[in-house]
Amino acid sequence: MRVLALFLLAPLLVAADPSEKTVSKGVHHWMKSLSLREKVAQLFMIPFSGHAPNTSSREYRKFVHLVREVRVGGLIMVNVAQGRLMQRATPHELAAFLNRMQRMTRIPLIVGGDFERGASMRVNDTTVFPHAMAFAATGDPALTRYEGEVTARESRAIGVQWIFYPDADVNNNPDNPIINIRSFGENPQVVARHVVAFIEGAQSDRRDRVLTTAKHFPGHGDTATDTHVGLASLPGDMKRLNELELIPFRAAIAKGVDAVMTAHIAVPELGNPELPATLSSVVLTKLLRDQLGFQGLTVTDALDMGAIVKTYGTTEAALRSLEAGADVLLMPPDPEAAVNAIVTAVRRGRISQKRIEQSVTRVLAAKIRVGLDKNRLVNLEAISDVVNSPEANERAQTMADRAVTLVRNESAQVPLKAPDKTCFIVLTESHYSNEGQAFTQELRRRTANAQIITLDPSLPDAALDEALARTGACDSAVVAAFVSVAAYRGEVALAGSFPKLIDSLVASGKPVTLIALGSPYLLRHFPKVAAYLTTYSTVPPSEIAAVRALYGEIAIHGHLPVTIPDLAKYGDGIQLPAISVKPAPVVENRPSPGK
Repeated sequence: MRVLALFLLAPLLVAADPSEKTVSKGVHHWMKSLSLREKVAQLFMIPFSGHAPNTSSREYRKFVHLVREVRVGGLIMVNVAQGRLMQRATPHELAAFLNRMQRMTRIPLIVGGDFERGASMRVNDTTVFPHAMAFAATGDPALTRYEGEVTARESRAIGVQWIFYPDADVNNNPDNPIINIRSFGENPQVVARHVVAFIEGAQSDRRDRVLTTAKHFPGHGDTATDTHVGLASLPGDMKRLNELELIPFRAAIAKGVDAVMTAHIAVPELGNPELPATLSSVVLTKLLRDQLGFQGLTVTDALDMGAIVKTYGTTEAALRSLEAGADVLLMPPDPEAAVNAIVTAVRRGRISQKRIEQSVTRVLAAKIRVGLDKNRLVNLEAISDVVNSPEANERAQTMADRAVTLVRNESAQVPLKAPDKTCFIVLTESHYSNEGQAFTQELRRRTANAQIITLDPSLPDAALDEALARTGACDSAVVAAFVSVAAYRGEVALAGSFPKLIDSLVASGKPVTLIALGSPYLLRHFPKVAAYLTTYSTVPPSEIAAVRALYGEIAIHGHLPVTIPDLAKYGDGIQLPAISVKPAPVVENRPSPGK
């Protein structure tokens, strides 16, 4: 067993602080104390929101049962809705809950999070970075490296050791409903450079080591189905995979990425056209491990997603993933039932105990690698000195500023010639979101009497008609449209009657400047607008950047990291110098968006 452990651990130990001997000894010590059921449980990560439930609640008792009695190996942060808003935990609330959970375990929990735009994606009061595609629009991987540094530092400060990022998908499908701005773009070499940069940044501080994850293997970019809803399919032969989808993953592996997350997509070229890659040994073992040489942790995407549970149920998917070569099983609908099913499968000879121990060895080694054997608890008093620093927020704003891309500018609509004679229409995605607040505040600071109309998709057509009528007194219109990526939505498009509203504005004959706060592909639906700006993100720094660009306060030099079919080429971007001075900032530390 010791020889096997050393062999499996070797790839994980490159550039790690603990010596190979130390890691091997720690793994052996933990392994010999675990029963078969406990070994299986170490492979599971269960979801939590970061909020601390009342200790008398059913929710809390469920956590206690899974952590202390079932002995799952880890937790993964997810956003949960409270009422109609997504309510994120604060850093101290999160850390206090994790400390309580960590004290219940003999072997420490590893804690992960999809921190795709920094910890702010899941935790309030942390540095708010824009989406991945914004970084590619700047053309500067050094900015992505800095994001990796800050994300790692803030993650460890709040008790998270495993970052499920960077996104290595090559988004070359404009109709992709779930990757889109989460990707660095459509050029595989550019995606690879930013993937490597994030890994470098996240791994730069050896004192506070985090795990990084390249996702979603073997590539989720050229798909048109949200795998939260159903099974997507990746086209092309092996030659195309090697020349496109696999390039960023190869780069990540060469850089020493700690983990690879699987995609719930079928790859007909690699076998059964109806089998998700997460359940395919051809993808996870033959391709990822044997051909690409990856020997780190393999983690499934969430096993509660529609692409999996609709066909394979709550326990069979976990078992098949393990058989295929996955090490960590993420968010099964019923983790205890899945643990029991795998234990039964081992006892019946369907899967060997040796196979279980291969994955457990990798999991335990990762825990030692990030120092959980030495210290599993968060220093609550130190959190405020690490997260949400003024310097990090200022640099995040600079990144959002540099990403702004001007794709079209007929009659020089940008920068604005007469803001006081311009109508500003803000199209949010929900009545209950905070979208547009920063945009509106920044407009008011510059033009106190700005005519601003904020709308949400729940409004009746009559309200939109009234809004349209109000623009009659304006010489021009600016439409700031939020178009984010969200699970289970199935598309990235404006909701309700918003398209009709924009079409009517354009038909009125007044020049319309459209700002896409999110997906750059929005121009496809409104090709007749006079000017088009895109920020590639919906976060407040991107809202601020859009206003700064409108008023000529920042130079505009972003370039499209994707093609907008029939309208704009990859790399397009009109370059404009700054022409005015921006107002002094009012608030240094901005909270995370509440949506």
